[in-house]
Amino acid sequence: MLQKLSISNYALIDTLEISFDGGLNILTGETGAGKSIILGALSLILGQRAESRYFFNQQKKCVIEGTFKIANFHLKTFFEDNDLDYEAETVLRREISADGKSRSFVNDTPVNLNSLKLLGEKLIDIHSQHATLEINDPEFQLLVVDSVAKHPDLLTEYQTKFRAYKKSTTKLQQLIDESSKAKADLDYYQFQYDELEKAGLSADEQEQLEQELYALNNAEEIKRNLLSANYLMQDSDAAALTQLREAGQQLGSLVKFNPQIEELQERLNSTIIELKDISAEIENIEQRTHTNEPRAADVNTRLSIIYNLQKKHRLNTNVELLQLQDELSGKIQQAVFGDEVIEKLQQQISLDKKELEDMAAQLSANRLKAIPVIEEQVLQTLAEMGMANSALTIESTTTSELTKNGTDIVRFLFSANKGHALAEMSKVASGGELSRLMLSIKSLIAKNTALPTIIFDEIDTGVSGEVANKVGQIMEQLSGNLQVITITHLPQIASKGQSHYFVFKDDEADTTRTRIKQLDNNERILEIAKMLSGDKPGESALQNARELLGSL
Repeated sequence: MLQKLSISNYALIDTLEISFDGGLNILTGETGAGKSIILGALSLILGQRAESRYFFNQQKKCVIEGTFKIANFHLKTFFEDNDLDYEAETVLRREISADGKSRSFVNDTPVNLNSLKLLGEKLIDIHSQHATLEINDPEFQLLVVDSVAKHPDLLTEYQTKFRAYKKSTTKLQQLIDESSKAKADLDYYQFQYDELEKAGLSADEQEQLEQELYALNNAEEIKRNLLSANYLMQDSDAAALTQLREAGQQLGSLVKFNPQIEELQERLNSTIIELKDISAEIENIEQRTHTNEPRAADVNTRLSIIYNLQKKHRLNTNVELLQLQDELSGKIQQAVFGDEVIEKLQQQISLDKKELEDMAAQLSANRLKAIPVIEEQVLQTLAEMGMANSALTIESTTTSELTKNGTDIVRFLFSANKGHALAEMSKVASGGELSRLMLSIKSLIAKNTALPTIIFDEIDTGVSGEVANKVGQIMEQLSGNLQVITITHLPQIASKGQSHYFVFKDDEADTTRTRIKQLDNNERILEIAKMLSGDKPGESALQNARELLGSL
């Protein structure tokens, strides 16, 4: 249930905080006071898109925060599936900056807007007078049937398997298309693959060959410079090693005068040893370096093969050529063995389809059992609200194709008056009748699901008198199963609430602000009396209000 709602910098609201009770909560106030603004703010933490032009102060960000008690609503799995920290008292927060950027949080964990919306759908159902349009939506009508059929686990399992089945059928078509193309291009693929395989490429071969060819083409210069370097180090009259040895001897003669020089001599001797090793390696490389025109020709030929293949396939490296070779191998395998893969997938899809058909049949059976219950209970509720002559029939047909909800198509046909033909509900019911019909259906859904909160935004349009009293009684009964928040202009409904909140405009400061206060018993009497007779109610209106509230 929604325990607390905090709103900052939204529309006519600078700051506002409301704490709701668990039963029937009533919101009243003059038209334009801001009741729907409060619902608009609430919808932001339920995932609705936001516009910064609705900010109270364009220089500040808008923050909406809702605290929900969710311990009894089996939502731990949802939190685990979405990598969220589960808390029995969960906080949803939305922050929207003046430039329109939005951030959403669940228990201080950042989430995307879609995740916020999915969680919001499990916490609150907002129903307004304009939402009666959904009553003719086939998906909504099927949802009504499913809520009474009470097969959420079966439906969820079916929908999960159906998504996997659709992915498999998409993959099958893709494999068929690719296999057909691979067969048509098999000779071409095979020719390209054979050419690359014959080349016997390796990943780093090009770089090695280019380096070797560079050395072969410059062998004389390399040999000459190596000989010169070795001569200067070891064989010249002023060879570096000869002079360093003499320097070492000079240091050795000084050790007896200064012991620190011994360490320097040792370091110099180590350097001489290292230089002798360098000289030996230079000599070794020099002896291996020689001109080899046949080898240079072979390397040139090999590089030409590599360069031509890269140019032909518009690639730059041997690694890319080897990747192409692997791709061609895969296409050849697909052309040769693709039918086996396709046949295996077709068999699996056939098994999956049979399983889905069996599950869809069970869903259909459950729905057929639920339909008479829905018809009876909706008509019974309508009768309590002054529509005793109503008729409701739910037609159910099946399709030959599997859909995300099974194979059923349901259609609600309604008549509000005796002797009139059944038709789609929006075509045969007035606004007030549709509101009562939707209330009947929503109350039925609420009784059969674990939805924590339902909000009715002025769905009592078009009703009055005793009918309004009956509507209030239905809402009161509904609040025994879940939290109900109702925005109303009718005193008969307002008097049924356990908690009553009055929304009003504060014009005392320079800027108009929306405010809200929870009314005590005396304030409720006065407010309901005003709803009955106007701003200055007489004693009879006050007495009537007391009677409605049961406060004689």
